Amino acid sequence: MRYLLLLPLLFVCTCAYSQGGGGAANTGQQVTIRKIIITGNTITRRSVILRELGIHEGDTIFANATDSLNTENKLRLFNLQLFNEVDQHIEHIGSELDWYIAVKERWPVIPSVIVQFADRNFNTWWVSEHHDLRRVSGGLTLTDKNFRGNLETLAVTAEDGYTQKLGINYMRPYVNRGQTNGFGFSLSYAQSRQTYFNTDSNKLVYAGTYSGPVILKQLEGGISYLYRPAYASKHLFQLNYKDYSVSDTILKLNPEYFANNSTRARFFEFYYRYEYNGVDNWNYSLTGYKLVTQAVVRQGLEGIHFQSYANVEAGWFKNPLPKWYTSVIFRGRLMYPQQQPYYLRGGLGTQTDYVRGYEYYVIDGSNYGVVRLDLKREVFNNTYAIPVRYFTAIPVRIYPKVFFDAGYIDSPRPGNSFLSNKLQYSAGVGIDVVTLYDIKLRFEYAFNHLGQNGLYLHFNSE
Repeated sequence: MRYLLLLPLLFVCTCAYSQGGGGAANTGQQVTIRKIIITGNTITRRSVILRELGIHEGDTIFANATDSLNTENKLRLFNLQLFNEVDQHIEHIGSELDWYIAVKERWPVIPSVIVQFADRNFNTWWVSEHHDLRRVSGGLTLTDKNFRGNLETLAVTAEDGYTQKLGINYMRPYVNRGQTNGFGFSLSYAQSRQTYFNTDSNKLVYAGTYSGPVILKQLEGGISYLYRPAYASKHLFQLNYKDYSVSDTILKLNPEYFANNSTRARFFEFYYRYEYNGVDNWNYSLTGYKLVTQAVVRQGLEGIHFQSYANVEAGWFKNPLPKWYTSVIFRGRLMYPQQQPYYLRGGLGTQTDYVRGYEYYVIDGSNYGVVRLDLKREVFNNTYAIPVRYFTAIPVRIYPKVFFDAGYIDSPRPGNSFLSNKLQYSAGVGIDVVTLYDIKLRFEYAFNHLGQNGLYLHFNSE
């Protein structure tokens, strides 16, 4: 049964590889792109915009292909997340043409107010923890997504409350003339007076008090190398050093929290990520294909031994009828060796890897797979103009939907888990709301195989 979850992944990959062949030849009149004129980019460098386009000055194209290239360029520039508006028009001059692109930039520095729940999702905090405000961290992240106009990202974070955190992150995607190589670095420190130390009947068990001594400290730092040979493909390599420590209380409650009865875990981590971006919008995809693969190798200095795992996310998005959209998303993980300290096990029920309708549960394990199927329809799509320079318009789109999920996880040591090594599945209805800066709200009512049902709220895509 568990291997059935691999079928959607094979289907997505087959579709992705087949998209490049079999098209009919274009036999229209040919024209040459004489100039590309860009206006409105008061911050963004011209070279950054040109890097994203599917056209270049001097290219010879078919005249009847300009509409499709117009659409492609618009989607590519929106995916930079630097512009609120992108307008294009073409002026023909005999057998040549001039391509005009006008952009309206977003606010360059985005102050993001942090409201971070200690719990895995909003429902767990609201229902299981009785919306206790002591379990919320508040803070501010200042992010310049277009630092110096080079598409560089510089972010500084300060957070207080349940977790206290300081961090800085920098990434410059282009350092060479061909705009294919980049580099970055990150450094952060976090601490908390309370943390979970074990899983009991698919629920996290916590230790510590809100006003007591610090029982968890996390120091992380790393350097990154980015290689982007083409528009759709991106490779990220990272070398990280991580140093985690817990109080003696955690070790007494769970001697297997780290390896060797240690209260500290120090290790080097090699991280690799590959992205294929063949979708209309990376943050909320409606058409196209996307693939994200991750490989992690960790070598411990203290508190852990060796760990490696690979993650994959593959998505296929289709627009079969006007305003109707379907999607198939597969997420999975393989881990070696499967026996790991508690802190490094992690499974379903965290971040984006969960079966909808099981938001209240955590399932520890090693290898897993999740499939999500969606059918949605756009019922509202409007833009409201406002007299603010960097927020000239507020778009609002609404998509009612129906969905079906299935998932399975291998748990070598299931303990008292009643969901390990069993197929989980659910179905439901929901509404997605997408607005300014790709902010997303998902309201979903799900029914799971345990006979349970409920309304769930999320702030990300499927």
